[in-house]
Amino acid sequence: MLLSVVISVYNERENIRPLIDRINAALPGMDYEIVYVDDGSTDGTVKELKSIDDPRLVVVEFRKNYGQSLALMAGIDVARGEFIATMDGDLQNDPLDIPEMLAKVRDGDEWDLVVGERVNRKDGALLRKIPSRIANWIIRNLSGVHLRDYGCALKVFRAEIAKDMGIYGELHRFISVLASLEGARITQIPVRHHARQFGVSKYGLGRTFKVVSDLMLMLFFKKYMQKPMHLFAQSGLFLFTIGALINVYLLVLKIMGNDVWGRPLLILGALLVLAGIQLITVGIIVEVLMRTYYESQDKRPYRIRTIKRGKGVAV
Repeated sequence: MLLSVVISVYNERENIRPLIDRINAALPGMDYEIVYVDDGSTDGTVKELKSIDDPRLVVVEFRKNYGQSLALMAGIDVARGEFIATMDGDLQNDPLDIPEMLAKVRDGDEWDLVVGERVNRKDGALLRKIPSRIANWIIRNLSGVHLRDYGCALKVFRAEIAKDMGIYGELHRFISVLASLEGARITQIPVRHHARQFGVSKYGLGRTFKVVSDLMLMLFFKKYMQKPMHLFAQSGLFLFTIGALINVYLLVLKIMGNDVWGRPLLILGALLVLAGIQLITVGIIVEVLMRTYYESQDKRPYRIRTIKRGKGVAV
């Protein structure tokens, strides 16, 4: 099979049939499948998907809502295509852009991932465009992966790159950075973008702190995953030096006959050093342990209820 189009959805019942029709119209004569992953929808999305008689359609149903990252991971795992396209299920991405993106990945070995750039976004400026531009600037300058639009869900990969990525937590926002960590060669091209017709957006300003925390994790993976001592040793030496200077200063005061016990400088210094080291290292260690747990045992952090291919259903 040449192409798998992977779409994760949560409460997008009204958008299902129009998007499938648009995909079929955009890919005539191509050997492809459409992999829908339902992320625990409650509006009848699964019923709508299973009512569609299309031999190209694959429906993956989660037992509950796991989030977009794990839904994408499940769709990529199930996909059988040599190339994998991902897109949102809200009709804002246009399947007509897929053939051009696929051609850039398919022709030669120059690119492993083609990312869409929404040059004429049909979203609100205050809640979507402005925060997105700020996030794009931060990610571009801190990650070293120089793209203009990191938030566009429309992407086309080589399957081996997509399947090697670990899209845990909520790292779907950093798929391009994850692909870069796998050695992928990435380019970006302008794509169409449409206003939402049905349903409501699942995103808002509340995701800002999640983006920042995930970005910190991505920076660790990019710069220090294979050499963590470069991070911990530098931080540890810096804190140890400051602590040693404080201790020497307090020791001199003690030798001179001053009482140093209970001083705010001693208490505050000790608390900040311990709290800082504990919070940072525990957060990173837990993340690494989580990845090790799943990948070393070939486990997946989700549970699939059914997989439907064409007219048959496999449990």
